[in-house]
Amino acid sequence: MSPAQDLLASVFGFDAFRPGQEEIVAAVVQGQNTLAIMPTGGGKSLCFQLPALVRDGVTVVISPLIALMRDQVRGLHEAGVAAGALTSGNTEDETQAVFAALEAGRLKLLYMAPERLASAGTVNMLRRIGVGLIAVDEAHCVSQWGHDFRPDYLRIGDLRRALDVPLAAFTATADAETREEIVARLFDGVQPATFLRGFDRPNIHLAFSPKDGPRQQILQFAAARKGQPGIVYCGTRAKTETLAAALGQAGHAACAYHGGMDPADRRAVETRFQRDDGLIVVATVAFGMGVDKPDIRWVAHADLPKSIEAYYQEIGRAGRDGAPAETLTLYGPEDIRLRRSQIDEGLAPPERRAADHARLNALLGLAEALVCRRQVLLGYFGEEAAPCGHCDLCDTPPETFDATEAVRKALSAILRTGEYFGTGHLIDILTGNPTDKVQARGHDGLPTFGVGREFDRRGWQAVFRQMMGRDLVRPDPERHGALRMTEAARPILRGEATIALRRDTIRAAAARPAVRALVSDEDAPLLSALKAKRRALAETAGVPAYIIFNDKTLIEMAETRPETLDQMARIGGVGATKLDRYGAAFLGVITGAVADLPHPVRRKLAGRGAGDIYDRLMQVQADLARGATGQDKPMSCSASLIAKLAETRPRDMSALTRLMGERRAERFGTAFLDVLAEG
Repeated sequence: MSPAQDLLASVFGFDAFRPGQEEIVAAVVQGQNTLAIMPTGGGKSLCFQLPALVRDGVTVVISPLIALMRDQVRGLHEAGVAAGALTSGNTEDETQAVFAALEAGRLKLLYMAPERLASAGTVNMLRRIGVGLIAVDEAHCVSQWGHDFRPDYLRIGDLRRALDVPLAAFTATADAETREEIVARLFDGVQPATFLRGFDRPNIHLAFSPKDGPRQQILQFAAARKGQPGIVYCGTRAKTETLAAALGQAGHAACAYHGGMDPADRRAVETRFQRDDGLIVVATVAFGMGVDKPDIRWVAHADLPKSIEAYYQEIGRAGRDGAPAETLTLYGPEDIRLRRSQIDEGLAPPERRAADHARLNALLGLAEALVCRRQVLLGYFGEEAAPCGHCDLCDTPPETFDATEAVRKALSAILRTGEYFGTGHLIDILTGNPTDKVQARGHDGLPTFGVGREFDRRGWQAVFRQMMGRDLVRPDPERHGALRMTEAARPILRGEATIALRRDTIRAAAARPAVRALVSDEDAPLLSALKAKRRALAETAGVPAYIIFNDKTLIEMAETRPETLDQMARIGGVGATKLDRYGAAFLGVITGAVADLPHPVRRKLAGRGAGDIYDRLMQVQADLARGATGQDKPMSCSASLIAKLAETRPRDMSALTRLMGERRAERFGTAFLDVLAEG
């Protein structure tokens, strides 16, 4: 077993790597410059935390948010790993403790924000403590094209050159443009070992719905998941407060979060969300990358996100523990107008705004999809997938119609008006509405005037929205949102291709999303009891509940019901330190009895092959304690010596004698070697 695999089991409590992790860990351990794009919840942090324990020196982790750093440091401490953070949120005592640990050579991971690199003293300090690796979390922040640009990230390339150590960069969402900029800024344009892992999160159920009484839609969605932690994203600060109040009146534990709140109030919400099991946070995107709670069971968007990357990042905050999670995204014409205006009113150059419109079009394509949403979403990221059977369109396929003629009429109206007008004016022409604007420009005399009376205004809005979603037309930033036809539309206009659209995505869906239980009815009471024990331990320790064990670990406990520490150690997420601290308490909940704990030395071997060997050696020792005849003077080996034999497994008498001494080897050696040979 490699050192990394041994630490994966003994420190982090996992029997195997998740898909894609092992190759990334190997590259980082070997000191290769590395860029890893992995799905949210795919286990990015392990890919630098584990190499930090294998490699010499301190690993510096550049991370964007204080809350994120604090959570990761707390989690590492619980796993028995020496880690610290230098942040503006530290008390003086906390900062001094970190510096003392660094000077004493005890720390393996040091977290800091990129803004700290502005100080020359920071770089000198990092040189002095012997940094062996730089890890960059949320690396898309380095890019102007990324959705969270942070200028201080640009100093990281300088730091890599100054320390002359390998750098590993990690992010969940980075399209081709963002990846190119990351390579240019962090790696001086030299291509690092790059790992582009699948974007699929199969445990997340995807669903979209047109707005039809959106407040009630959100309230119904939350009601079906009462008591489960969730996030509702809103487009405005005011809406977070009114919707949080509505959820509270409906009997939910809910609070608002946005950038206009006092920092202390925001921190209080963050802390409460991490520690409470069933809180709903109604937030703007200010409640973003710092969310590292693994057991969020659902994410709803009360308004359309700003891009498909933002959507992916935000829904990715659900179900990071791998257990089932659900999403619902509401959208309507006002959302699209708002997002278009935000792009058009920005200060970005025209090519950037055009790219942002294309990204929004891709999100509309997902909202108006005709086939499996997961296929559409993964297709945007360049992946092929079969229908997932786990989204609203797989649950209930949409009704479609041949829209070729309608789309041709719309394209004709766009071209006959010189591609200078937006959706509203084009709909007036198609429906034959002689507004002052239509008449002033003579558009009531066009051949397309009034040819589209088969749809009302809402119907044509749905057609244009779906045309944008299929990237047949795009708003032109240089023409204030006027629609321009893309090359993809020409075959339809020329009669060389047909197109199907959804018949009606305006009216509300008839059925509510089904509630999906985390475990079977049989296991649900035990899961509740395990959660109650977790909450009590977390409150005593003053840490978030998931720091003790995440939901996925508790679900596995409830379903497999371990009866011994060895069985408990085989549960995913139960490492040696957590087993020692909490194993007996959770076994007591499962078995209903006080756990009969083995010797502390034996507990450290729980769940490993060495544990079984230790037990057999102890049995042999008991049988031979008075010699083969039972008449000799009692003799025994210490528990720590037996454990050492079980772990090192000497294969011959000379090696055994060096460890045990001649007297003990004479009595136990032959029998011990028989056990060790069996393995």
